[in-house]
Order: sequence, then structure tokens, then C-alpha cells
Amino acid sequence: MSRGRMREITGFVTKNSSDKTVMIQTETKSKNKKYNKIVVLKKQFSVHDEKNEAKVGDQIRIIETKPISKNKRWKLVEIVSKGENI
Repeated sequence: MSRGRMREITGFVTKNSSDKTVMIQTETKSKNKKYNKIVVLKKQFSVHDEKNEAKVGDQIRIIETKPISKNKRWKLVEIVSKGENI
């Protein structure tokens, strides 16, 4: 019995300071109806990284999961592309 489809998101790793946790940032572009200007919406997620694989700058794909801690509700699925360490 499935509880519905789990969401998948891709984003870039911005922070890797805690054990088994990384922060990613996603960008969504939308057009303002009134002023016809493209607005970039940025959102950050705390992601569970079991094997500590992701590094800062990597592009990763995450999937929604049950709550792991107070802020973590996402789990790392795969590293799409390796980035440069800044």
C-alpha cells in the first residue's frame, strides 16, 4: 500500500558541516504577473547523507522520506555531477 508519490528534487550542495547531513539549495524561476519580471526563488533543504559522499558544489538528487530529525525530511539518492570544492 503506497501513500502517494514521493517528490524528487535536484539541487547543489552549499554546506557540509555536520555528520551525515548536507544542506542543498534549489532555484525555481517564475514570472511575476504584474511586472512581467523573472524572479528566482531559492530554497534550502537539510538532506540525510548516510555515507558522507556529497561535497560542496556537487549536484545531487534527493527524495522525500519520513522525518529523520527535527529538520531533515529528505534523503540523498544519487550524486548527479561532481562540483569543484570552493
